[in-house]
Amino acid sequence: MIGEVHSAHLYKPPTELRRKNRIKTIQSSLEIEGNTMTIDQVTAIINNNRVIAPQKDILEVKNAIEIYDNLDNFDANDIESLLIAHGVLMNGLIENAGRFRTSSVGIIKGEHVTHIAPAGDMVYGLMADLFEYLKNGEDLLLIKSCVFHYEFEFIHPFSDGNGRMGRLWQTLILKKYSPVFEFLPIESFIKENQQEYYKVLSKADNQGESTVFIEFMLEIIQAALRNILYTRNVILTQDDRIMFFEEIIGAKYFTRQDYLRNYKSISAATASRDLKTAVFNKIIKKTGDKRTSKYRYF
Repeated sequence: MIGEVHSAHLYKPPTELRRKNRIKTIQSSLEIEGNTMTIDQVTAIINNNRVIAPQKDILEVKNAIEIYDNLDNFDANDIESLLIAHGVLMNGLIENAGRFRTSSVGIIKGEHVTHIAPAGDMVYGLMADLFEYLKNGEDLLLIKSCVFHYEFEFIHPFSDGNGRMGRLWQTLILKKYSPVFEFLPIESFIKENQQEYYKVLSKADNQGESTVFIEFMLEIIQAALRNILYTRNVILTQDDRIMFFEEIIGAKYFTRQDYLRNYKSISAATASRDLKTAVFNKIIKKTGDKRTSKYRYF
């Protein structure tokens, strides 16, 4: 599926789709942790518009926006980079943002303790081992990203923000595998399966291995990839198709066949009409005729 994404040049989705997916990512990851902000409210904050909501929720969104807008500044293999990212994500929300916990913690659901994390004096050593595995382990990067996510939640290295950091860091690891993951809203699919997410985390704890969580996360990744491939094939307006294709093809010359390969659900006649209209509106220019026709964006 990743190969299909690359062949369709969807590894960097059109600008508007990237923006929508980024908003879904931020809103979903925070909602999992109890944030009340809606998609519309997150969008308003990104657009610097005023929203009425709890100050803590607004600050969580602003911190997340800063993190996701600067993913390129973080190194997935560097433990110090992780600490810096946590400092940004939890800035103003907890006192020890950007520092590993030194005390003991447990996770409580309702009236029950569902997970007791390793002691505080073990955290740095366990995280160092985890980063060593990430850098030098022989597993596929797709698998390592899932293992890291699970082990991160098991270690629970911070006093708060572990859930959103674990999901963020898996995205950062996957981004090394393919640039499509930077804009793939994996968190929104986790949110849709939130109870199963917690269930498999607990089941992996009980089994003493991460297999069940890896399988769950690979299914989530597959669903997200399937969604972006479906998005390419949904019925778009002629203007949408022309606009999106410019981002895919750039300044290169292309043929009608190139256009059709990207929009597999439209007919050759529809492709011809799209291109003819774009030429008429001076969006693209045409050279050659019939079988030798080539096009290029102005």
